Amino acid sequence: MINVGIVGGTGYTGVELLRLLIQHPKVKIKAITSRSEAGMPVAELFTNLRGYLDLKFTEPIDAKLTKCDLVFFATPNGIAMQQAESLLKAGVKIIDLAADFRIKDVTEWEKWYGMQHACPKLVAEAVYGLPEINREHVKDASLIANPGCYPTAVQLGFLPLIEAGVIDINHLIADVKSGVSGAGRKAEVHTLLAEAADNFKAYGVPGHRHLPEIKQGLSNIAKQSVGLTFVPHLVPMIRGIHATLYAKLNKQIDLQKLYEERYQNEAFVDVLPPGKHPETRSVRGSNICRIAVHQPQEDDTVVILSVTDNLVKGAAGQAIQNMNIMFGLPETLGIQQIPLLP
Repeated sequence: MINVGIVGGTGYTGVELLRLLIQHPKVKIKAITSRSEAGMPVAELFTNLRGYLDLKFTEPIDAKLTKCDLVFFATPNGIAMQQAESLLKAGVKIIDLAADFRIKDVTEWEKWYGMQHACPKLVAEAVYGLPEINREHVKDASLIANPGCYPTAVQLGFLPLIEAGVIDINHLIADVKSGVSGAGRKAEVHTLLAEAADNFKAYGVPGHRHLPEIKQGLSNIAKQSVGLTFVPHLVPMIRGIHATLYAKLNKQIDLQKLYEERYQNEAFVDVLPPGKHPETRSVRGSNICRIAVHQPQEDDTVVILSVTDNLVKGAAGQAIQNMNIMFGLPETLGIQQIPLLP
């Protein structure tokens, strides 16, 4: 069994980790930390876990995380970097679901996240945990930077085209929508029901924190710098990412065949038949990314539609997918839940 701890278990990502890990046949949850809720039974805060988990939240100092095989950080940005070094020295593997280790250029990270990095030397050691690209590196990793929700949908959408060298990589466009759970569980005016419901808006157009992460990933695929316009939107739903991606073709290719062959062995990427349009509800509660590729009017523009559940493939499910790879388990173990409908 893999003994795991969760730091920051009171947010939406934390409860999603719990929901999935409880169902994992090779995992034992040893500790869940929370300063604000220490002493409270987890199932009292998250009643969906009643009857499945009898742990209480504990203070981080009392959690004995060094006794774990793996620790998930489901915390705000800036927390994992303060604790990672001591845990790694104790032989504990780490998967950080925040952004502390995603961006290799520490100066760039500090600019976008507005704080000084606490352990920049570990950034170089961290493996970016997008299995469809970095599976072989994940196998031997001790520190995983779990990708963000927007970057997962965008990179998986563009990946086959960039690898094949069939698009102009200088003018990529990612028009992406997210449900309100992507903003986290904290109380903020813009995610109140009366603010977010019956409303649709773009935000972060001049620059969003996920932009450098996406550009870094796409540039690594292309082996050169890419040009990307990224515009996120907030839509009145709880879960889901819908990425509409645009690129100019520089050569003609069978796009459907390209995508089907690239993802034919990927358990969590589903390429839809020609002419189909993926829906966010078709992946709700699952670790699946559904993709459709279109070439409208047979012009030189290719349109890729990529949908995920931001809390699963965009966060907790992908973290467990990485855990499975790190510990030599079947990659799909514990995360094959069928999406919820309606």
